[in-house]
Amino acid sequence: MRAVEIQEYGGPEVLKTVEADAPGPGHGQVSIDVAYAGINFADLKARETGYRVPSLPFRPGIEVSGRVRAVGAGVTDLAVGQEVTALTEGGAYADVAVANAVTVFPLPSGVDLRTAATLPTVLPTAYALVHTVGRLQPGETVLVQGAAGGIGTVVGQLARAAGAGAVYGVVSSAAKSAYAREYGYDEVFVGDFEAAVREATGGRGIDLALDPVGGATLRSSLASLAVFGRLVSFGNAGGEPAWTVGQPELYPRGLSVAGFSILTLAQTDPAALRELTGRAFAKVADGTVVLPVTAEFGLEEAAEAHRLMGTRTSTGKLLLRVAD
Repeated sequence: MRAVEIQEYGGPEVLKTVEADAPGPGHGQVSIDVAYAGINFADLKARETGYRVPSLPFRPGIEVSGRVRAVGAGVTDLAVGQEVTALTEGGAYADVAVANAVTVFPLPSGVDLRTAATLPTVLPTAYALVHTVGRLQPGETVLVQGAAGGIGTVVGQLARAAGAGAVYGVVSSAAKSAYAREYGYDEVFVGDFEAAVREATGGRGIDLALDPVGGATLRSSLASLAVFGRLVSFGNAGGEPAWTVGQPELYPRGLSVAGFSILTLAQTDPAALRELTGRAFAKVADGTVVLPVTAEFGLEEAAEAHRLMGTRTSTGKLLLRVAD
């Protein structure tokens, strides 16, 4: 089979397509004939810095859609040939991938394999940010960093459907601003946002801020909160040192800060992930959310997909097309 792997850390050029034996499932696992693989920022971090890479060589990719190829011992609720989408611990950039059965999900009704590849990380993460962790209430305001990305476009739709009073986004360009407005955002700020948020809210601030960037951006998000506001951190895309926050920032206005990582939840409490994913997938099945695929690449073009995502100019979701 074909697989994309890295043998050293670096730029997109270190992604190499190789021939390899197809992996088989172990106990509690399934192997999947991959149709599509999603591209995520976590894949770029793995390639550049070794994020969640146990050893080299390493095959990146954490989400796939396809058909069950084989089931391992102990797997009783999945069948060979069944169309599924899955969250993996790596190896998704390949003709065949292996996943723990607990993170493999039958396709929601009416969802094809192409759309299904956008679901495993983006949709449950967005749902958790708005509902499970963010606990958005009707009438509250929301501020979302990366509003034009895969998670951002879903958050905008979920927040609107949940009855948010106003949904604000932050992006890096005017083109992204126009794109984000198509997915539930009332107003989208380009670049610096703290003063613009205060003006838009009449000085009150935001009830719920969602931040995947960290560093100075997280600090500005925190400063943009209203009294009793909440911030959810779900990444450190800016690469700055891990943030810390304490009494001086939280006590004066009764603020709270939470965190979320779907990859960590998959390892620490897969049962909670399954419950979360079920609620999230229902939002696609009932038409509340659409997931736009804005660019598609062949498996051998993985480096080009990484280059595009690395420019921070892409919107929506990027996919690798592995098989028809």
